[in-house]
Amino acid sequence: MGSKLHLKRDDVVVAIAGGAAAGKRTGKVLQVLPGSGRAVVEGFNFVRKTVRKSQDLPNGDIIRREAPVALSNLQLYCPDCKKGVRIARVRDEKGRPARKCRKCGHMF
Repeated sequence: MGSKLHLKRDDVVVAIAGGAAAGKRTGKVLQVLPGSGRAVVEGFNFVRKTVRKSQDLPNGDIIRREAPVALSNLQLYCPDCKKGVRIARVRDEKGRPARKCRKCGHMF
């Protein structure tokens, strides 16, 4: 993946595609996987995983956990606009790289 990623860990995002969550729910990015172009988001894309028997779980179990979602299906959530927005890469007042909302100018 050659381009810079538009999301970081702990960003609040909204799903713009992909089933029931599309456009309705927000979640926090738990992990970004740049090699595969995916991210794990809190509360999105649950899968069921079977767990082997162990001392903690003597009968094994089936657990629900978040699976990675494609970065192309996620947008950064702007608290001012109250929706997912595109971002612009700019420099802040100290000259450091920053991201800002293209609609309202909110700095992330």
